[in-house]
Amino acid sequence: MKKGKGILILILVIVMTLGLIGCAGNTTDENSSDATDNLLEEIQAKGVITIGIEGTYPPYTYRDESSDELSGYDVDIARAIAEKLGVEAEFVETKWDSIIAGLDAERYDAIINQVGITAERQEKYDFSKPYTYTKGSLIVAEDNSEITTFDDLAGKKAAQTVTSNWAATAESYGATIEGTDGFSQSIELVLTGRADATLNDDVTFYDYKKVKPEAKVKIVATSDEVNVSGVMIRKENEELLAAIDKALDELRAEGKLKEISEKYFGADVSTE
Repeated sequence: MKKGKGILILILVIVMTLGLIGCAGNTTDENSSDATDNLLEEIQAKGVITIGIEGTYPPYTYRDESSDELSGYDVDIARAIAEKLGVEAEFVETKWDSIIAGLDAERYDAIINQVGITAERQEKYDFSKPYTYTKGSLIVAEDNSEITTFDDLAGKKAAQTVTSNWAATAESYGATIEGTDGFSQSIELVLTGRADATLNDDVTFYDYKKVKPEAKVKIVATSDEVNVSGVMIRKENEELLAAIDKALDELRAEGKLKEISEKYFGADVSTE
């Protein structure tokens, strides 16, 4: 009988010990989760904010031909924001059509690459206050006389990155989309006749013409609607969003946003 009681006591001790170990493990997991819940604190602890960009979209994000260094309006904006947060900016170059998927997969903390603020995107992501205001332009080959307004896109082919807001705009006017990797390829399709037109913001077109003045393309129409772009982050990161907004407010007040804009465009596109 005593032997049976001894075995029972031993079993109880083992069960209680395992229970305590399990509780300790759960506490550790909860503490680990709490430590990573605040993305801003995690970024500041690492000293780095990772940012998704294309790197092939002048004058916003591109590599300087002479130095191969990343450059552009969005690159400078990103570095200025990072400095305000007290960290370094680390860039992750990604094709546009997979750039938002990369944010979902947590390959980076934010996207700073002229992401248009739309109602559809705001359902799933948070955006900072706008840092770019532009107007859409309808671009065709110089010898194209059939397309003179956005309404003329009906039944035509528009060369666009398929997940861009420009593709959605072209489709809203009845165009079918010929998918591309970026603006330069879109222009090439227009020049070779594989597409009838492409849509993009006006400053991108003017920058392209500055680099390639011989390119036989033209703007035939400009939208009345102003397109705004902001920093895109995953939802439920309110502290990071507030810190980015604060950084942009300070950069605007200091004249830094205007300075960066005039460096690349000769005009201030950071205000409406």
